[in-house]
Amino acid sequence: MVGGARTLLPVLLWREPIPAGWLPKVMAHLPAVLVDHCHLERKAAAMALGLMRYQALANVTDQLAAIAREELDHFSMLLGLLRRRGIPLGPPRSSPWISGLMKTIRRGGREQVVDHLICFALIEGRSCEKFQILSHALADTEPEVAALYAGLVESEGNHYADYWLMACALDDAQAHRRLEEFLSVEAGLIRREHPLPLLH
Repeated sequence: MVGGARTLLPVLLWREPIPAGWLPKVMAHLPAVLVDHCHLERKAAAMALGLMRYQALANVTDQLAAIAREELDHFSMLLGLLRRRGIPLGPPRSSPWISGLMKTIRRGGREQVVDHLICFALIEGRSCEKFQILSHALADTEPEVAALYAGLVESEGNHYADYWLMACALDDAQAHRRLEEFLSVEAGLIRREHPLPLLH
């Protein structure tokens, strides 16, 4: 299912908008945000591969491998951009927003798999939204970066849909119930603005 446009589903009906202070912050610290984004693409590839440990997802391993390859391609693109600009990669930084979502994942059995899929779908969904915002905001001042973000929008939306549909295929009723709970958690997390120059 990787590749091609998806019909985006309920996840993008966010309960809270992106805080108004986010865009000025990331535009004022763009090199740090690019480093953070580079690490996030690497982590996204690792997350897709990590899902293969679940027997419940044995029928979608090829799909997960394709997602991981795309994320590694994105990592390479960001790494190349950093090198062209003389920006060192530096160590990764923890996102309070992502950490908060991950703490919501239940442990054990099918519940853990469903929660992981929903959590990853939300991360991809917010990334899709933020990439669109950045592609427009940077068009005049940073056309190279703006073009990169514009080129990533469809892929992030596709990954969101892939993970969400996997969760629904695994347990449709539980996926929709947990989506509502995750959206409430996400709304609380995104309201907690932090000073770190991070994508999320």
